[in-house]
Amino acid sequence: MQREFRTSDGAQLVFEDAGSGPALLLLHGLSGTHADFAHVFDLPALRGVRRVVALDARGHGRSTNPGGRFSFRSCAHDVLSLLDHLGIDRVQAVGASLGGKTLLHVATLAPERVSSMVLVSATPRFPEATLTLLRAAAEAPHSAAEWSAMRAQHPQGDAQIEALWRVPAQLARDAEGHSFSAADLAKIRAKTLLVSGDRDPLYPLALALELYAGTSGSALYVVPEAGHLPIFGAEAAPFAERALRWLGVPSAEGRS
Repeated sequence: MQREFRTSDGAQLVFEDAGSGPALLLLHGLSGTHADFAHVFDLPALRGVRRVVALDARGHGRSTNPGGRFSFRSCAHDVLSLLDHLGIDRVQAVGASLGGKTLLHVATLAPERVSSMVLVSATPRFPEATLTLLRAAAEAPHSAAEWSAMRAQHPQGDAQIEALWRVPAQLARDAEGHSFSAADLAKIRAKTLLVSGDRDPLYPLALALELYAGTSGSALYVVPEAGHLPIFGAEAAPFAERALRWLGVPSAEGRS
């Protein structure tokens, strides 16, 4: 069931909340929407054993971002406000790229709120090579096919899409938002599975190893010959199986 929630700064966040059982939060990647997870999990089956809450991040899909500012930490505060609004004290979660960085903030700002999580293509920091790629992405031209694909996902007009394409530059400037110290990572209490492609050009595998070393009790799943967000297409089924097993979801449920 699609619902809406207004944040303290006036953003209208759109999310789905359906199913029964322990709460499972799904957070998509940059320029995506919550609907992306339909390509990863069998959501109707998953809702049979979990209360699935899937959010469009501010400025994405049907969610608004009236101030135009965007950061990982603001997304984390949105998540915490939504959990409060829904009366969910503790949650399991899957976050992909933007969603993974958002979950890192949630799990360090409020460690007691996350019991277990799967972080896909996350990183503890942005090295200069990553910052260069983000700045370049914000300046890159876009083809007619890219415009068409974005318009299908983000229905608030071309200004919304242009704002989303500028977000990587905002993230590159936000040093506090993209860097986690050893002390930050030590705050995480959640049982954590880290998922990384071994050929990710944006967040190289060395960064996943740093995150693994700094997050107590975590496990690392490296997808061979895979790039950023190795959870779609042929990689969806093996990812879903591992992720759901990590979260304690019955093995026959929730696979795509």
